Amino acid sequence: DLVRSRGLGDVYKRQIFNNDNQTPMDFVVQVLQMVFRHDEASAQHIMHKVHEDGKAVAGTYSFEIAEQKTNETTALARANKFPLTITIEQQ
Repeated sequence: DLVRSRGLGDVYKRQIFNNDNQTPMDFVVQVLQMVFRHDEASAQHIMHKVHEDGKAVAGTYSFEIAEQKTNETTALARANKFPLTITIEQQ
């Protein structure tokens, strides 16, 4: 999913999952697998890091891909009535 940014060199953004007290851990794992294409072990590891540290990097992508994955994840979370948030940060 890493894509070169148009004419700007390689500008990649990290996607950070933020912890909250309402989104179930199994939902986070499912999103990490469905949207971010992590395998079960990797998704579990990231989910535990979010839970323990308050946040964790789910992936690093071009801005366009990061924005798409953020929007898709937010839509899934809201459709399931969860407050999950993802932030996009420059690498």
